This record gives sequence, C-alpha cells and structure tokens, in this order.
Amino acid sequence: MTDEQTRRVYERARMGGRLGLGERPAVLVVDFSCGFTDPECPLGADMTAEVEATRRLLDAARRRGLPVIFTTIGFEENLVDGALWVRKVPSLGELRLGSRWVELDPRLGRREDETLIVKKGASAFFGTNLAAILTSLGVDSVVLCGATTSGCVRATAVDLLQHGYPALVPRECVGDRAAPPHEANLFDIQAKYADVVSLEEALEQLESTGRRPSAPAQHPAEG
Repeated sequence: MTDEQTRRVYERARMGGRLGLGERPAVLVVDFSCGFTDPECPLGADMTAEVEATRRLLDAARRRGLPVIFTTIGFEENLVDGALWVRKVPSLGELRLGSRWVELDPRLGRREDETLIVKKGASAFFGTNLAAILTSLGVDSVVLCGATTSGCVRATAVDLLQHGYPALVPRECVGDRAAPPHEANLFDIQAKYADVVSLEEALEQLESTGRRPSAPAQHPAEG
C-alpha cells in the first residue's frame, strides 16, 4: 500500500480530528534522560536537535508560568521493579537509580520547582501519581515531548487521551533511535490520540491559550 493509499484509508475512517489546547496547559517531558539522549548509552541516540527544540518550548512555558513536569525511568539495583519489561529489553537494566543515565539531560535546564516523576513502565501514568498531579495543578491539556516516539511517548499519548487530556505533540520535540518507527508512530498518534504539530504551532498555541492556573479546575474525568 502506498502512502497515498494509506492516507485515503485513514481519511475514509475519519481519523485525525483536532483536539487543540485548553486554557490551562502543562508541558510534559517524557524520559529525556541521559540514557536516551546520549549515544554512549546502549539505549540512547543523539537527540541534540530534539532536546534543543524542547528547551525552546520549555522556556516559552516558563515565561508564561505554566506547569512543567518531567519523567525519567529508574530501577533498583536488583531490577526486580523492572519486571517483564527488563526481560524483554535487557538494556533497560542500564537505568539504575543513582546512575548518570537516569539523570535528566542538563540542557533542559530543569528548575527546582519543576516536578520529576520516576517511573517503571512505558506510560508516564503507569504506576505513578501523574493524574493526581495534573488534577491538583488544574491542568486541562498537555504539550507532550520526549523519547522515544514509538515507546514511552506513544504510550503516554494513549493514556493522556484515555484520561481526558487533549495533547499536542510537537514533532521536533520527540525522538527515536531510527526514522521508520518515529515516523510511523507520529502518523498513528496524529490519527488516533493527539495533535501532531510543528514546534512553531505549539509555541503559538501556548502563547495564545496558556496562562497560569489560578485555581484547581474539576477535571471532567473525575466527575
């Protein structure tokens, strides 16, 4: 099937609607730790361009006073908390708590008041209190960045939708180890789970809709 045929199939299925951002967005940066952004790590790749693009987005969000949340993957020394995932992907065993590979890429410039969630699974929601954090901050939508597009970014995009949070994915701000899975998953995320947009469009939406939450808003999913 050609790309044009694929596009027509998805159009016929009426996939790819637009969600947009709400009035109280947050930026969520998934797993831009050194283990993924440094090619010296078996899990990593050179994600300089993606990290720098994300820093532009973060600086814009910070100027607007918007919440910024980071995640990283980290396991105990015995890797028991990695369960089946570490058996399936043994190189995840490099991500032991306390190691450099678990640390966020310093180019992101994380601030002391910006939340860091340590997770054990692909989705930023799985086994974490991310949903409670978003609710307590009054967040109604998310700009999603990070690595990898085909793994933790995709899993988080699915769960953002399922938790009722519209999401933007700036394509310059997400990365993977190889182009084919990166592009295929961006296509699928756009079709089913979130709005895949350019960095410039994401910045424009932040500037036009984002503001500091003045009070916690009741999240629709919480009833």
